[in-house]
Amino acid sequence: DWESNLEGLKPFDAILIMPATRNLIASIVNGMMNGPLLMAISSARTRKTPCMIVPSMHLDLANDPSTSRLCDQLLHQGFNLEWGPIEEGKRKNPNVQFIVAKLCHLLNKNEMAVVITLGATKSSIDDVRFIQNRSSGRTGFSIAEYLYRDGMDVTCVAGSISVNIPDFLPLVIFSPDPNDMLLELKALSHDQIDAWVHAAAVLDYVVKDPAEGKLASQQNGISVDLVPTSKHLDELESLTKNAIRIGFKLESGIKTKDLVHRAIAQNERANLTATIANRLEDLEKQDKPRGYLVDRHGAHFVLDTEFDMCLAIASLIRQGS
Repeated sequence: DWESNLEGLKPFDAILIMPATRNLIASIVNGMMNGPLLMAISSARTRKTPCMIVPSMHLDLANDPSTSRLCDQLLHQGFNLEWGPIEEGKRKNPNVQFIVAKLCHLLNKNEMAVVITLGATKSSIDDVRFIQNRSSGRTGFSIAEYLYRDGMDVTCVAGSISVNIPDFLPLVIFSPDPNDMLLELKALSHDQIDAWVHAAAVLDYVVKDPAEGKLASQQNGISVDLVPTSKHLDELESLTKNAIRIGFKLESGIKTKDLVHRAIAQNERANLTATIANRLEDLEKQDKPRGYLVDRHGAHFVLDTEFDMCLAIASLIRQGS
């Protein structure tokens, strides 16, 4: 309803319309003014306030060429359009997490490009069996989600994962083999990447000669020769000289001070901006820190929660040091 103080004319950080009918879309495109919402949209268009519109309608209406023309005009006028999934013959609203992430990304949009590695890597023993690190990919995707909401252009290079992929992330490249993952990262280094976050659990050793087919299961025992893999952090140092580089260090059965010392050593060896260090036995304990941020100067900071970790990584990237 109309109000005497015309709240719609006040400045807003953003406008989100969900759901938007075709009638409303047509009214926006043609500058109609038959309600407070359309007045707010007109004012926002003048101020160039970010506006996100989420259409929702029957599929026949969505596929009508008139709808396509209206949506093209919306985009031409500077609006952002997000269609939801097709269900039960309708274009329905996307999930709330998707829309919140998209709106945050729109509001905080910047030119920073980030590559994040995540998940476990594996090496085949034969065509059926393999060895693999312990990692679900959850931490990497949490970082990716936070940085995407912070407006950054996020590319994920994922190994084996056991969690759902956030459906708003623009690009997830799967490469579970550690050597293949390194090749993907080297290829990405030819682009202008501002920051690299190495959260993947990369195997230190891989199977030297994987067997063809399946090894017989009736044997008394088998021996598998393992050989060292290339260190991703070291291999990428010369290719990422001017970028922010953040590594991870997971240890087990050591004291906190020794964990910090190993993180410092990793920073020095690979010329990293910082390392996020943690202990395996602490990861699922609510009374233990999520990890420690150890910077290139040797200073270390407690990260109590996963949110604190994401915030610290984003701050490092934005500060550029």
